[in-house]
Amino acid sequence: MDIRIQKSKLLNHQNIKITGSKSESNRLLLLQALYPEISIENLSNSDDSVLMQKALTTNNEIVDIHHAGTAMRFLTAYFSIQNDREVILTGSSRMKERPIKILVDALRALGADIQYLENDGYPPIKITGKKLTKSRVALKANVSSQYISALLLIASRLENGLELNLEGKITSVPYIKMTLSLLNEVGIETSFIENTIKVKSNASNLKPKVLTVESDWSSASYFYSLIALSDVGSEITISSYKIQSLQGDSVLAEIYQSFDVETHYNENSVRLVKVNDTLAKDLNFHLSDAPDIAQTIAVTAYGLGKACEMTGLHTLKIKETDRLVALKTELEKLGADVSITDESLSLKSSNTINPNVSIVTYKDHRMAMAFAPLGLKTSIIIEKADVVSKSYPQFWEDFKGIGFNLK
Repeated sequence: MDIRIQKSKLLNHQNIKITGSKSESNRLLLLQALYPEISIENLSNSDDSVLMQKALTTNNEIVDIHHAGTAMRFLTAYFSIQNDREVILTGSSRMKERPIKILVDALRALGADIQYLENDGYPPIKITGKKLTKSRVALKANVSSQYISALLLIASRLENGLELNLEGKITSVPYIKMTLSLLNEVGIETSFIENTIKVKSNASNLKPKVLTVESDWSSASYFYSLIALSDVGSEITISSYKIQSLQGDSVLAEIYQSFDVETHYNENSVRLVKVNDTLAKDLNFHLSDAPDIAQTIAVTAYGLGKACEMTGLHTLKIKETDRLVALKTELEKLGADVSITDESLSLKSSNTINPNVSIVTYKDHRMAMAFAPLGLKTSIIIEKADVVSKSYPQFWEDFKGIGFNLK
């Protein structure tokens, strides 16, 4: 399904409720599978979380997680400790191009039995679950936080717990801290001192507990972009959010001050307000702790005609698509001047936005959603727009409800 967005005007003072965080939901679903005493409220309704939930409850020998990268990493660890169970974990053609070797090597070092079925270092993989007795492993500190979190989430079910040593400068710290905070919330003891993370073994049952998932900050980014691209005085309220968030993408509140957007926290929501229209300075952001919002920021800056430099983006090359290449390609179709490296993107200032450009989404939900706010500036076409269901199924309904003219 393609969607044409006719140049639109934002309806002011609207309220939007956003589904629970995919990142928190997938972590809690795995912990719930290990500790059924846990109950979860405000669970994400994203495709990824639905797939994660199905995979954790199926008895099938073949588990296909399609495009869900987080699920691939987390389930690789989970099935490694399911004693005497044999599972083939596979996914889409793109998933078979996304590396899993770093995590597999770490699990093998702990004693796991995992085999590659096609290409070495990539899914599909055959996992024969067993009891893991080793308790120490090391990873390079700049790898995807999903590899690290996958190990931490199963650590309390290992016979001797886990000591994980991270070698070098750690990236994506907020996502690691999110995992540790959720472990602590369910009653599992952890420590994170310098480059060493420890998780204690907890073979006994935990006390029954209800955990509420905060709404997804990555999804909030598209509303920050909308307000930044709107007139002074425009505002929107989104819920349910906490001022003390576990999610790294909550840095949006700070970043979008550079776009003259203020964040006002209420009891369980945030109100976004466009307070100025100056943008006197060019924009520089280091996003190694929050790479998923890079696409949104790039499109916002381009829509405002501002130069923008972003670094710390090395993990974007192994996402649903190579997001750096995809961003460059689609922004240039609109008239932008973009250069990229393996870990950065540079956008030159420009007042040109070509109308009626068709944006390819590359089976990547964030490409569709990041470019949608440009509908406030020009007419634009989003190809295969239903890809948004991966993380935010009601995205287009919400955009229509706040004034977007969609066909």
